Amino acid sequence: MSALNNKYARALTLVLLLEAATFYGVARRNELMPNVPPLAVFPTAIGGWQMVQDSPVEKDVLDVLKADDTLNREYANPSRTDAAYLFVAFFKTQRTGAAPHSPKNCLPGAGWEPLESRVIPVDVPGREAPIVINKYVVAHGDQKSVTLYWYQSHDRIIASEFGAKFWVVADSIRYHRSDTALVKVWVPVKENDIDAATRTGLEFIRVVFPELRRQLPT
Repeated sequence: MSALNNKYARALTLVLLLEAATFYGVARRNELMPNVPPLAVFPTAIGGWQMVQDSPVEKDVLDVLKADDTLNREYANPSRTDAAYLFVAFFKTQRTGAAPHSPKNCLPGAGWEPLESRVIPVDVPGREAPIVINKYVVAHGDQKSVTLYWYQSHDRIIASEFGAKFWVVADSIRYHRSDTALVKVWVPVKENDIDAATRTGLEFIRVVFPELRRQLPT
């Protein structure tokens, strides 16, 4: 069994190396970059949720992130006194070294301690099957938050960081495109109730997802 696993790992590595060579070689010369509207035009009022703060990403963060466009907003639902934070980073191409940064790397680097990490299915409008996204719970002292995030490319929702890398290579070969977006929703945990914060985040995702599909390229 170990030998089979080793053969499989070697074969998979070889395939990825060959795909990567194509990604950075042949497909590179005729890449297509979709025209997309700026994230600044994203709706400020969506299904009972209202933007209460629009916070531009700081320049030093942008210099590291290297995204072509970003959105960083707080939305609130007055009827429920709930708040959810929406962050989107869009990349027109990943061939210049720019690529989404996983929250699993960024948050611990900022002093947040991971408490829970798993994938969860979410029923959203316009999809027959649930999308699968990441749930990442972190703590910083007495503060806790629930982060729900995924990678969105060509109307494909990807939870896995490895899967996102695989698809960008495959799509570059097939469609000559490497654009992608990182979508992150995070909700502060109140009174140590992680489940309540998760429900708030999921409700917000169900409302905002159709708008994200219209905003990001397919």
